[in-house]
Amino acid sequence: MTNRFDDPIEILLVEDNPGDVRLTQEAFKQLSTETTIHVATDGDEALEFLMDRRDSDPDTVPDLVLLDLNLPRMNGLEFLETIKGDATLTRIPVLVLTSSEAVEDILESYELSANAYLTKPTDPAEYAAMVEAVSEFWLQKAALPPISP
Repeated sequence: MTNRFDDPIEILLVEDNPGDVRLTQEAFKQLSTETTIHVATDGDEALEFLMDRRDSDPDTVPDLVLLDLNLPRMNGLEFLETIKGDATLTRIPVLVLTSSEAVEDILESYELSANAYLTKPTDPAEYAAMVEAVSEFWLQKAALPPISP
């Protein structure tokens, strides 16, 4: 089965911790799937990025969002609620990738239509294994809807 990913995968990483950004970028570089990672350091910046892409050319909207919850300005839950309320952006799979193991964060993320909730491993090898699992499922196996109608 072919997927829609004939071009490099575009991922929006919404993360304010430079160490976690670097760890995520390095983990994706190890994969056979070609990816381009765009980084936003808070929800406002991420929302602006997505809306610019949506308005200029919906085909350039990222294929996947990796979202931390603990962000300055607009936090991850506020960002999630905003994009899941947008008719076009709601189709983008959003994987919450955070250090929080709080049950209320997990519940609220799913109530706001997060596609998955992942807790960041602290060990770099475990982090790389998690990124590989995300890639295998979301970028190679899952059938995703087109962003533009």
